[in-house]
Amino acid sequence: MEGIDDDLRNDPEAFDFPMKVNDVFNIVHNAMEAKNNGRKISQKSMAWKLGISMRTYQDWRTGRAQPLAVRALMQMLGELDDEEIVRVVKKIRSLNEQSDTDGT
Repeated sequence: MEGIDDDLRNDPEAFDFPMKVNDVFNIVHNAMEAKNNGRKISQKSMAWKLGISMRTYQDWRTGRAQPLAVRALMQMLGELDDEEIVRVVKKIRSLNEQSDTDGT
C-alpha cells in the first residue's frame, strides 16, 4: 500500500505523541483493576483479552515494544474532543455488547 501509509511508516516522527505506549497500557490495566474492585488482574489475563501472548503484553507494558497501531490510535484519540472520545468508547461498547449477544 503506497501513499500516506508509506509516509507514516517511514517517518518516526509521524506519531510523535508525548505519552508513551506503555503508559497507556499501564493506565488501562490499573483502570481495569479498579473496576474489578481493586482486585489484581494478571498480565496473562490482560494478554488473553487483547489476543496476544503474555510476553508481548509484558513488552508493551515495559516499553520494550511499542506497536505502531497503538501509537497511531493514541494520536487520533488525542485529536478528538472529550465528548467525541466518550462517543467513540460508547460505540465500541455497544458493538462489543452486540457481538456478545450475536455469539460472534
